[in-house]
Amino acid sequence: MTRRTVLAGLGAAAAMRLTWLRAAASALEPALYPPMDLSRFDTPVTPAPAEVRIGYASITWGGHDAQAIDDIAALGFEGVQLRSNILPEWEARPQALADLLASKQLTFVALSSGSVDVDKPPAGEIATHVAHATFLRAARGRYLQCTDARPKRAIVRADYERLGKLLTEIGKRTADLGIPLGYHNHMGTLGEKPEEVAQILDASDPRYVKLELDVAHYQQGGGDPVKAIRTYADRLLFLHIKDVQDRPAGSSGAGSYQFVELGRGKVDVKACFAALHEAKFRGWAVVELDAVPDRSRTPKDAAAVNKQFLHAIGAL
Repeated sequence: MTRRTVLAGLGAAAAMRLTWLRAAASALEPALYPPMDLSRFDTPVTPAPAEVRIGYASITWGGHDAQAIDDIAALGFEGVQLRSNILPEWEARPQALADLLASKQLTFVALSSGSVDVDKPPAGEIATHVAHATFLRAARGRYLQCTDARPKRAIVRADYERLGKLLTEIGKRTADLGIPLGYHNHMGTLGEKPEEVAQILDASDPRYVKLELDVAHYQQGGGDPVKAIRTYADRLLFLHIKDVQDRPAGSSGAGSYQFVELGRGKVDVKACFAALHEAKFRGWAVVELDAVPDRSRTPKDAAAVNKQFLHAIGAL
């Protein structure tokens, strides 16, 4: 027997002994990772279920925003949308506004930033809305809402393209601030009719311009808001939940239609919420009523009617 053979035999014996010792030790010690049933991972992960949070817009209070904040909080809504008319009072102290809303347990869902005018110099339009977004971020708000001013002249296709591009430029800059931009369809604007809304969205970059769908304006503009929710499900930023009715011929009041409390008009609000759940929408729906239809009631009274309706259809 050679020296090499002896050494090889000793090495093999040592390796076998080490293997035996490890096996013995593992038999005496508990497993580092106990056995578990991993079969549930065989099923693909499904998208998260819908989660629609309900806020309320201060517009009904006609500029009395402190009262609006108190009333909206007292009724138990989770969030509030304010308008740029608050800036003279709060622009220099956004943290104070953030603290006030936090004390009322209200999320600052959105700021209505006003309209974008394609007939004005773009630099000024961009600067205005970026300034609003800067304030919104400082006040711990979430979304910036823009609508547009329909030119008082003949409309051409290029207007929709110009608006889409201008919104994109605004949205790029607000995105840098962490504030997403939502385009608000509205009667009397370039985005009044469904096909007009589509042209504006097609002309804008979906990364920077989302849709803030107002279901009542969309309905009054000739569209189906339920269909719009399905069509733009992947582009919805937040919504205005609202109702509208046609004014009877010869009735008093300006215009051919009137915004009313939920359930009293022609918008199928319940179907809108069903479509949101079908699309697994996770975000904010802000109830909005421009003015109280019955002047004998207060804005808080009207908001209570809207809350009761939302409870009745299972949205709250």
